[in-house]
Amino acid sequence: MGHQAQLGLKNGRETLNKNRIMETLKIHTEDKEQLKTVKAILKALKVPFEASWESPYDPGFVAKIKESERQAKEGKVKTVKTEDLWK
Repeated sequence: MGHQAQLGLKNGRETLNKNRIMETLKIHTEDKEQLKTVKAILKALKVPFEASWESPYDPGFVAKIKESERQAKEGKVKTVKTEDLWK
């Protein structure tokens, strides 16, 4: 992840506008309490942040699971007896 900054020329030299430095951090919290604490700290420091959630699962796989759940709710299921599983 890199820095985003605005560069300008001053007296023929490049200068960095230090007020424009932004770095993206990915924070991997262990639980909801850690996430809540991190957000509280950022708010207390008046650090703007954006929260987003990324699924570790392939979107195609998630779509298949959701489709199966929908079918189950509609009663479109097939029951198999345990003794018939290996036939």
